[in-house]
Amino acid sequence: MKIVFLDAKTIGEDIDLSQFDELGEVVKYPFTAPEEVPKRVQDADVLIINKIEINEKSIHSAKNLKLVCVTATGTNNLDKDYLEQRGIAWRNVAGYSTESVAQHTFAMLFYLLEKLRYYDDYVKSEQYVGDTVSTHFNEHFHELHGMTWGIIGLGNIGRRVADIAAFFGAKVIYYSPSGSSSQKGYCQVDFDTLLTTSDIISVHAPLNQYTEGLMNQDAFKKMQPHAIFLNLGRGQIVDEDALAAALLENKIAAAGLDVLKEEPMSKDSPFLKIKDSRKLYITPHVGWASVESRTRLMQTIAGQVRDFFSQT
Repeated sequence: MKIVFLDAKTIGEDIDLSQFDELGEVVKYPFTAPEEVPKRVQDADVLIINKIEINEKSIHSAKNLKLVCVTATGTNNLDKDYLEQRGIAWRNVAGYSTESVAQHTFAMLFYLLEKLRYYDDYVKSEQYVGDTVSTHFNEHFHELHGMTWGIIGLGNIGRRVADIAAFFGAKVIYYSPSGSSSQKGYCQVDFDTLLTTSDIISVHAPLNQYTEGLMNQDAFKKMQPHAIFLNLGRGQIVDEDALAAALLENKIAAAGLDVLKEEPMSKDSPFLKIKDSRKLYITPHVGWASVESRTRLMQTIAGQVRDFFSQT
C-alpha cells in the first residue's frame, strides 16, 4: 500500500506520523500546488489531504486510488460524485477538535470582553510603575454572568460552548440555520431574536446553502451596539465588508475571528484597516489545532486506513 500526504505541513511538523509507516510505504509532501497533484497521486492507494481539491482534473491519473482521507470535518473540497463514479471511498473526521475550538472560543471572548491587550500593554509600557492608584480603570469590562449568549449552529462544538457559557452564568440561546428541530435542554430561537437579544454571538456552523453569507449587513444592523461577534465556523458565513463596516461605524462593539473568507489572509481584506485590538482580534485558523486535537485527528485517520483495508 502506498500512502501519500499531499499537504502534510497543514497538520504540523510536531505531530508523530510514524504510525502510518506501519501501514505501508509513506510519501509526505509539505504542500502540493494544484498542477502538481496528478503526478504525485499516480501510484497512490491512499491520499491524505486537507484543503486540496479532489476531482477529475486533480486525480484522473490515480489508477490505484482506493481511499481519500480528509484531515478535517468539512469535505467541500471533494467531488463526491466523481469519487463514487470511480469507486473511491472517502473519510473525514468529526468531533476531534471539539474541546480545542470551545477553549479557543472563550480565549477570544475574554481577550475582547476584558480588554486584555490594553491592560497587557499598559503594564508592559511601564505606565503601571509608580502609578497613583493600585487599580487602573480606564477600560471597562463586564461579567459574562447574566449576559445572553447566542449560538449559531448547535453541533458538538456549539453544545460544548453552550454548556461552558451556562456554567459562567450566561443565558444561552441558539439558532439552527437548517431549521432542525429543537434540541432538548437548549433554547432555540429564530434568527432575529438571536441577533437582537444576544450580548455575544458565536458561529459554530458548517458552510452550506443555509449559512453562506448568513451574517450580512442586515444581520449586523440588528445586533446590539455593545455585542461581541465570534466566528469559529467558516469564513464564508460572514460578509466581511459588512462586518468591517459594522465595527468601524460602532454598530457592534467587537469581533473575534478564527476563520476568514480567504486563507491565508488576502492583501485586500477589509479587516486590515482595523488596527484597534479592542475592536477586532483575528487568529490564523488555529482554534482546532491544539496538540491533543491534532494527535487525535491523525490517530483517527490511521485507524480509518487500517479498518478500510482490513475489510477489503
